[in-house]
Formats: sequence, C-alpha cells, structure tokens
Amino acid sequence: MQIRKARQEDAKAVPELLFESAPDMYERFSGGRERALATLRRAFEEPGTLASLEVVWLAELDGRIAAAMAAFPVAEAADRSSAYLRLALRGTPFWRWPGTLRLYTAGGRASPKPREKSLYIDSLATDPALRRRGAAQALLAEAEREARARSLPAVTLDTTMNNDGARALYAGAGFDEVAYRAPTRRLPGFVALVKSVGQ
Repeated sequence: MQIRKARQEDAKAVPELLFESAPDMYERFSGGRERALATLRRAFEEPGTLASLEVVWLAELDGRIAAAMAAFPVAEAADRSSAYLRLALRGTPFWRWPGTLRLYTAGGRASPKPREKSLYIDSLATDPALRRRGAAQALLAEAEREARARSLPAVTLDTTMNNDGARALYAGAGFDEVAYRAPTRRLPGFVALVKSVGQ
C-alpha cells in the first residue's frame, strides 16, 4: 500500500473515484452523471475547490489507484464549497440554476456542522474492485497524520444515515458519531463523525 498526494496525471481517475463517494448527491446537484463528472474534472484542475488536486490523497495497491480522499481544514470549507458551486453553475444550463442553488442551500442546512479546528474529509471512496484491502483505512490514517501536522485536534466527516458500510468503517477506525440530521423531503439523513487525534 502506498499513500501519496494526487498529481496532475491522476486527473482522469480521481474525479471518477470522488464521484463514487456520493453519486446520488453529485448527480442531483449537477443534473446527471456526465455533468457531475465534468464538474469534478474541472474542480480537480482548479485550485481552491473541495476537489482540487492540492487536497486529494490517493491509496495505491499494486500500482493501481485503489482509493481517493479529499480533505482540508474546516476553516477552508465555506470558500472551497462556494468555488465548487461556481464551477457547477458554469456547466449547468441556466434554467437548472434555481434547483442547484436550492439543493446547495438545503445541503448546507442538512449536513451536521463539523467541529471547528479539525481536518474535514469531504470525500472518501474506494474502487469497488479493490475494496476490503485496507485502502480506505490507510487514507483515514493519513488524514490523522495530516491533522497532527497542521496542529488540528480532530478529524471530522459526515455520511448518510443509511450508509451502513461507511458507518461501520468509521466506527472501526475509532470515529464517534456525534450528531444526526433527520431526512427531509429532498435529502437523506446525515450523521456527523469525529475522531480526536493526539498532538
């Protein structure tokens, strides 16, 4: 297993993996799979978004990219999220903008607020063909190292309440479920998780 930062040559593989972290939400936000992937590709290339090259780590197994993680300090989340929204709107027909903006606002309200002064994992996904080989756990461990290096006392993330596999993974890695948001008409329920890390 090798953990490394993403590089420019990973521009094809990374967006597709990040998409797999929440395909339903990406599709709803962008208006379909192809638009969502196009937005993620642009976001990977453009600094300052929640999927930019500079915030992505990869786990490789036998020379293949097995998993990808996008993570950054919570203090950067609002700016990175806004930059991603602007990219999404550029690739979305103008008549879909009201729906995209409503979903963006609703998602901001529905997602539990992450702990301040923490490293926030925005996306984490493993190639289905390479699951259960430790790639996601290795990236979670890398997130802890990054949090310590930045003098941040915790790693935070959230997932949907019905994502039993992810919740079991995070529990096994020592994350505690600390907040819940019930499902709404437009969005699934969410659970927030946190893990304190030693300084």
